[in-house]
Amino acid sequence: MTARRTSRRELSLRTQEALHGYGFILIWVIGFALFTFLPLIQTFHYSLNQVTVSATSINLKFLEWGNYTRALFTDPNFIELLIGYTVETLVSVPIVLIFAMLIAMFLNLKFRFKGVFRVIFFLPIVITSGPVIKELTAQGAASTQGIANVPAVVEFLQELPRALRSPVEYLLTSFVLILWFSGVQILIYLASLQRIDRSTYEAASIDGASGWETFWKITLPSLSTATLVNAIYTIITLSHFSENKVIRYIYAQTYDVQGGFGYASAMSFIYFGVMLLLLAIIYVSLANWARRSM
Repeated sequence: MTARRTSRRELSLRTQEALHGYGFILIWVIGFALFTFLPLIQTFHYSLNQVTVSATSINLKFLEWGNYTRALFTDPNFIELLIGYTVETLVSVPIVLIFAMLIAMFLNLKFRFKGVFRVIFFLPIVITSGPVIKELTAQGAASTQGIANVPAVVEFLQELPRALRSPVEYLLTSFVLILWFSGVQILIYLASLQRIDRSTYEAASIDGASGWETFWKITLPSLSTATLVNAIYTIITLSHFSENKVIRYIYAQTYDVQGGFGYASAMSFIYFGVMLLLLAIIYVSLANWARRSM
């Protein structure tokens, strides 16, 4: 009898903990359903129609997949921007991860005014949003266009294959903008570095391991999960950046006579699908590496 009462008490405690957990996430679920899921369904419905907005109503003309075929096969601007987004993202993610990891390792050392340097590297995250980044981008502060005009760089770019020319030029001209997206990643890497047991490094040092060997066999495998999280975060951040050319083109088509809400909605879902594909590729690649590192 005593054992049954104990099990019932444990079950009730577990039920209470589960209910408390569901209660905490219930607000988020309701908010997601009302402000994200339902608008997504409505947007998908618009993407299958030609939407005409009048003073009194919204008129829909069913086109099936007409908006999608137009975006994929008859709109060269959208396809070009979509390819550019894919290439630029694949170029930017490794650069952001490497830079963030190096800075995090630097900030993990013991030196004076370390907190000041942490603020300095995180500050761009605060200003890279809204009208501030828009004004900086308009004035050319987010890029180094002059590098692409240097004769040696121009000659170097001309020698590259056409497939590599565009991403390399983007890397050279937008290096400042890429590094602006490294603040959160630095903090995630820094938190992961501080979780590594110092005795592991001491044991490796006693065994005669060099700093290079310690990095490849201890530090980097320990950061595998953080690298996966940072890669996903970086792709999402770059994808919804307010100055993203694809997003700006979709927004412009929303109010264009030849476009409209329906066509812009179709392009949005195509763009979302490409982003999910990139996330899937990065996740599968880094998740396998993280499992082998553990």
